[in-house]
Amino acid sequence: MRTGNRRAEILRQLFLTGYVEAKELAERFEVDTSTIRRDLDALAGAGHLERTHGGARPHSGAVDIPYAVKEREQTTAKRAIAQRALALIGDGDSILLDSGSTTYELAVALRTRRDLTIVTNDLRIGLLVAEYPGIHLLLTGGELLGSTFTLIGERAVDFVEDLRVDWTFLGADAVDSEAGVTNTNTIEIPLKHAMIAVGRTVVVLADSTKFGQRALVRVADLDQVHYLITDPALSADQSTAYGDRLLIAAIQRSDGTPPVVTEVP
Repeated sequence: MRTGNRRAEILRQLFLTGYVEAKELAERFEVDTSTIRRDLDALAGAGHLERTHGGARPHSGAVDIPYAVKEREQTTAKRAIAQRALALIGDGDSILLDSGSTTYELAVALRTRRDLTIVTNDLRIGLLVAEYPGIHLLLTGGELLGSTFTLIGERAVDFVEDLRVDWTFLGADAVDSEAGVTNTNTIEIPLKHAMIAVGRTVVVLADSTKFGQRALVRVADLDQVHYLITDPALSADQSTAYGDRLLIAAIQRSDGTPPVVTEVP
Protein backbone atom coordinates (compact mmCIF):
# COMPACT_ATOMS: atom_id res chain seq x y z
CA MET A 1 0.00 0.00 0.00
CA ARG A 2 1.32 3.43 -0.91
CA THR A 3 2.17 5.87 1.85
CA GLY A 4 -0.68 8.27 0.99
CA ASN A 5 -3.27 5.50 0.91
CA ARG A 6 -2.01 4.04 4.18
CA ARG A 7 -2.19 7.42 5.92
CA ALA A 8 -5.70 8.01 4.59
CA GLU A 9 -6.77 4.64 5.97
CA ILE A 10 -5.15 5.44 9.32
CA LEU A 11 -7.21 8.63 9.49
CA ARG A 12 -10.40 6.78 8.57
CA GLN A 13 -9.83 4.23 11.32
CA LEU A 14 -9.01 6.99 13.78
CA PHE A 15 -12.26 8.83 13.15
CA LEU A 16 -14.26 5.60 13.32
CA THR A 17 -12.77 4.34 16.58
CA GLY A 18 -11.51 7.48 18.33
CA TYR A 19 -8.01 6.06 18.91
CA VAL A 20 -5.35 4.14 16.98
CA GLU A 21 -2.35 2.27 18.37
CA ALA A 22 0.90 2.19 16.42
CA LYS A 23 1.59 -1.48 17.13
CA GLU A 24 -1.85 -2.59 15.90
CA LEU A 25 -1.54 -0.43 12.79
CA ALA A 26 1.88 -1.93 12.02
CA GLU A 27 0.39 -5.43 12.19
CA ARG A 28 -2.59 -4.47 10.07
CA PHE A 29 -0.52 -2.86 7.29
CA GLU A 30 2.39 -5.32 7.65
CA VAL A 31 5.00 -2.60 8.10
CA ASP A 32 7.47 -1.69 10.84
CA THR A 33 6.24 0.33 13.81
CA SER A 34 8.82 2.95 12.86
CA THR A 35 6.98 3.43 9.56
CA ILE A 36 3.69 3.90 11.39
CA ARG A 37 5.28 6.37 13.80
CA ARG A 38 6.47 8.41 10.83
CA ASP A 39 2.94 8.28 9.39
CA LEU A 40 1.42 9.46 12.66
CA ASP A 41 4.01 12.22 13.05
CA ALA A 42 3.32 13.45 9.50
CA LEU A 43 -0.45 13.43 10.07
CA ALA A 44 0.01 15.25 13.37
CA GLY A 45 2.21 17.83 11.66
CA ALA A 46 -0.56 18.43 9.13
CA GLY A 47 -3.04 19.02 11.96
CA HIS A 48 -5.12 15.88 11.32
CA LEU A 49 -4.54 14.18 14.68
CA GLU A 50 -2.83 14.43 18.06
CA ARG A 51 -0.02 12.03 18.98
CA THR A 52 -0.21 10.06 22.20
CA HIS A 53 2.19 7.60 23.77
CA GLY A 54 2.04 4.63 21.43
CA GLY A 55 -0.68 5.94 19.15
CA ALA A 56 -2.90 8.87 18.23
CA ARG A 57 -6.29 10.43 18.87
CA PRO A 58 -8.41 12.86 16.82
CA HIS A 59 -7.18 16.45 16.75
CA SER A 60 -8.99 18.64 19.27
CA GLY A 61 -12.19 20.01 17.71
CA ALA A 62 -12.14 17.62 14.76
CA VAL A 63 -15.54 16.21 13.82
CA ASP A 64 -14.93 14.54 10.47
CA ILE A 65 -12.25 13.35 8.09
CA PRO A 66 -11.09 16.31 5.97
CA TYR A 67 -12.39 16.39 2.38
CA ALA A 68 -8.82 16.51 1.09
CA VAL A 69 -8.25 13.07 2.61
CA LYS A 70 -11.58 11.54 1.59
CA GLU A 71 -11.31 12.53 -2.06
CA ARG A 72 -8.09 10.51 -2.45
CA GLU A 73 -9.59 7.33 -0.98
CA GLN A 74 -11.11 4.54 -3.09
CA THR A 75 -11.48 6.78 -6.15
CA THR A 76 -12.08 3.97 -8.64
CA ALA A 77 -14.74 2.45 -6.40
CA LYS A 78 -16.44 5.81 -5.87
CA ARG A 79 -16.67 6.51 -9.57
CA ALA A 80 -18.12 3.06 -10.19
CA ILE A 81 -20.67 3.63 -7.42
CA ALA A 82 -21.58 6.96 -8.99
CA GLN A 83 -22.23 5.31 -12.35
CA ARG A 84 -24.46 2.70 -10.70
CA ALA A 85 -26.40 5.46 -8.96
CA LEU A 86 -26.67 7.40 -12.21
CA ALA A 87 -28.53 4.46 -13.78
CA LEU A 88 -31.35 5.04 -11.30
CA ILE A 89 -31.88 8.66 -12.29
CA GLY A 90 -33.92 9.93 -15.21
CA ASP A 91 -34.14 13.31 -16.90
CA GLY A 92 -36.37 15.67 -14.97
CA ASP A 93 -35.86 14.03 -11.57
CA SER A 94 -35.34 15.91 -8.31
CA ILE A 95 -32.27 14.85 -6.35
CA LEU A 96 -30.93 15.64 -2.89
CA LEU A 97 -27.17 15.09 -2.61
CA ASP A 98 -25.62 14.77 0.83
CA SER A 99 -22.15 16.21 1.31
CA GLY A 100 -19.24 13.89 0.62
CA SER A 101 -16.63 12.65 -1.82
CA THR A 102 -18.78 9.79 -3.19
CA THR A 103 -21.83 11.99 -3.71
CA TYR A 104 -19.47 14.46 -5.42
CA GLU A 105 -18.60 11.74 -7.94
CA LEU A 106 -22.32 11.26 -8.56
CA ALA A 107 -22.64 15.01 -9.13
CA VAL A 108 -19.88 14.74 -11.74
CA ALA A 109 -21.79 11.94 -13.48
CA LEU A 110 -25.04 13.93 -13.49
CA ARG A 111 -23.83 16.16 -16.31
CA THR A 112 -25.29 13.55 -18.68
CA ARG A 113 -28.84 14.11 -17.37
CA ARG A 114 -31.15 16.98 -18.27
CA ASP A 115 -33.74 19.15 -16.51
CA LEU A 116 -32.70 18.03 -13.03
CA THR A 117 -33.48 19.75 -9.76
CA ILE A 118 -30.47 19.28 -7.48
CA VAL A 119 -30.47 20.13 -3.77
CA THR A 120 -27.25 19.89 -1.79
CA ASN A 121 -25.54 20.96 1.41
CA ASP A 122 -22.11 20.51 -0.20
CA LEU A 123 -20.41 23.68 -1.44
CA ARG A 124 -18.14 21.78 -3.84
CA ILE A 125 -21.10 20.01 -5.41
CA GLY A 126 -22.95 23.31 -5.67
CA LEU A 127 -20.05 24.98 -7.49
CA LEU A 128 -19.75 22.03 -9.83
CA VAL A 129 -23.37 21.64 -10.93
CA ALA A 130 -23.98 25.39 -11.09
CA GLU A 131 -22.26 25.28 -14.48
CA TYR A 132 -24.45 22.48 -15.87
CA PRO A 133 -27.00 23.68 -18.43
CA GLY A 134 -30.68 23.33 -17.57
CA ILE A 135 -30.12 22.51 -13.89
CA HIS A 136 -32.26 23.96 -11.10
CA LEU A 137 -29.85 24.19 -8.15
CA LEU A 138 -30.82 24.74 -4.51
CA LEU A 139 -28.28 25.12 -1.70
CA THR A 140 -29.49 24.44 1.81
CA GLY A 141 -27.73 27.35 3.45
CA GLY A 142 -26.55 27.01 7.03
CA GLU A 143 -23.19 27.02 8.79
CA LEU A 144 -20.01 25.75 7.12
CA LEU A 145 -18.47 22.69 8.76
CA GLY A 146 -14.72 23.24 8.55
CA SER A 147 -12.69 21.38 5.96
CA THR A 148 -15.54 19.16 4.75
CA PHE A 149 -17.33 21.85 2.67
CA THR A 150 -20.56 20.81 4.41
CA LEU A 151 -23.42 23.14 5.36
CA ILE A 152 -25.22 22.20 8.57
CA GLY A 153 -27.43 23.67 11.30
CA GLU A 154 -31.06 24.55 11.96
CA ARG A 155 -31.42 26.73 8.86
CA ALA A 156 -30.31 23.86 6.65
CA VAL A 157 -32.68 21.45 8.40
CA ASP A 158 -35.63 23.85 8.08
CA PHE A 159 -34.91 24.31 4.38
CA VAL A 160 -34.78 20.57 3.66
CA GLU A 161 -37.89 19.74 5.71
CA ASP A 162 -40.03 21.79 3.33
CA LEU A 163 -38.92 19.78 0.30
CA ARG A 164 -40.08 16.58 -1.40
CA VAL A 165 -37.59 14.95 -3.78
CA ASP A 166 -37.49 11.85 -5.96
CA TRP A 167 -34.08 10.75 -4.71
CA THR A 168 -32.01 11.26 -1.57
CA PHE A 169 -28.40 10.12 -1.93
CA LEU A 170 -26.52 9.86 1.35
CA GLY A 171 -22.88 9.26 2.08
CA ALA A 172 -21.89 7.09 5.04
CA ASP A 173 -18.96 6.78 7.41
CA ALA A 174 -19.90 3.19 8.24
CA VAL A 175 -22.52 0.57 7.33
CA ASP A 176 -23.33 -2.53 9.34
CA SER A 177 -26.06 -5.15 8.91
CA GLU A 178 -27.13 -4.71 12.55
CA ALA A 179 -26.11 -1.16 13.46
CA GLY A 180 -27.32 0.29 10.15
CA VAL A 181 -25.82 3.48 8.73
CA THR A 182 -23.67 5.38 11.23
CA ASN A 183 -21.68 8.62 11.31
CA THR A 184 -18.54 9.83 13.06
CA ASN A 185 -20.15 12.94 14.56
CA THR A 186 -23.46 14.10 16.01
CA ILE A 187 -23.63 17.54 14.46
CA GLU A 188 -24.73 16.37 10.99
CA ILE A 189 -27.40 13.93 12.22
CA PRO A 190 -30.48 16.24 12.28
CA LEU A 191 -29.87 17.25 8.66
CA LYS A 192 -29.32 13.65 7.55
CA HIS A 193 -32.58 12.64 9.24
CA ALA A 194 -34.37 15.42 7.36
CA MET A 195 -32.84 14.28 4.07
CA ILE A 196 -34.11 10.76 4.64
CA ALA A 197 -37.60 11.98 5.51
CA VAL A 198 -38.08 14.02 2.31
CA GLY A 199 -36.76 11.48 -0.21
CA ARG A 200 -39.22 9.22 -2.03
CA THR A 201 -36.32 6.82 -2.55
CA VAL A 202 -33.30 6.85 -0.20
CA VAL A 203 -29.98 5.52 -1.46
CA VAL A 204 -26.75 5.18 0.53
CA LEU A 205 -23.49 5.40 -1.42
CA ALA A 206 -20.59 3.71 0.38
CA ASP A 207 -17.47 1.94 -0.83
CA SER A 208 -16.80 -1.58 0.42
CA THR A 209 -14.32 -0.47 3.12
CA LYS A 210 -17.20 1.16 5.00
CA PHE A 211 -19.14 -2.11 5.37
CA GLY A 212 -18.95 -4.14 8.55
CA GLN A 213 -17.95 -0.96 10.39
CA ARG A 214 -19.71 0.99 13.13
CA ALA A 215 -19.19 4.68 13.82
CA LEU A 216 -20.34 6.82 16.73
CA VAL A 217 -23.90 7.85 15.88
CA ARG A 218 -26.82 6.14 14.14
CA VAL A 219 -28.04 7.84 10.97
CA ALA A 220 -30.60 5.27 9.86
CA ASP A 221 -31.68 1.69 10.30
CA LEU A 222 -31.42 -0.39 7.15
CA ASP A 223 -35.21 -0.54 6.81
CA GLN A 224 -35.17 3.25 6.28
CA VAL A 225 -32.97 2.82 3.21
CA HIS A 226 -34.22 1.58 -0.16
CA TYR A 227 -30.82 0.85 -1.72
CA LEU A 228 -27.18 0.57 -0.69
CA ILE A 229 -24.69 0.93 -3.55
CA THR A 230 -21.13 -0.31 -3.15
CA ASP A 231 -18.24 -1.72 -5.20
CA PRO A 232 -17.47 -5.37 -6.07
CA ALA A 233 -14.74 -5.68 -3.41
CA LEU A 234 -17.41 -6.41 -0.81
CA SER A 235 -17.21 -10.11 -0.02
CA ALA A 236 -20.07 -12.48 -0.81
CA ASP A 237 -20.42 -13.31 2.89
CA GLN A 238 -20.88 -9.65 3.76
CA SER A 239 -23.20 -8.98 0.84
CA THR A 240 -25.73 -11.62 1.90
CA ALA A 241 -26.66 -9.72 5.07
CA TYR A 242 -28.05 -6.76 3.08
CA GLY A 243 -30.40 -8.67 0.80
CA ASP A 244 -32.05 -7.14 -2.25
CA ARG A 245 -31.37 -3.57 -1.17
CA LEU A 246 -27.67 -4.01 -1.97
CA LEU A 247 -26.61 -2.98 -5.49
CA ILE A 248 -23.07 -3.76 -6.65
CA ALA A 249 -21.38 -1.33 -9.00
CA ALA A 250 -19.35 -2.46 -12.01
CA ILE A 251 -15.75 -1.27 -12.14
CA GLN A 252 -14.80 0.59 -15.33
CA ARG A 253 -13.14 -1.52 -18.01
CA SER A 254 -9.39 -1.32 -18.52
CA ASP A 255 -9.88 0.38 -21.90
CA GLY A 256 -11.55 3.31 -20.16
CA THR A 257 -15.05 2.69 -21.50
CA PRO A 258 -17.89 2.90 -18.97
CA PRO A 259 -19.24 -0.33 -17.47
CA VAL A 260 -22.57 -1.69 -18.63
CA VAL A 261 -25.09 -0.95 -15.90
CA THR A 262 -28.43 -2.69 -15.77
CA GLU A 263 -31.61 -1.24 -14.38
CA VAL A 264 -32.69 -1.81 -10.79
CA PRO A 265 -33.99 -5.35 -10.35
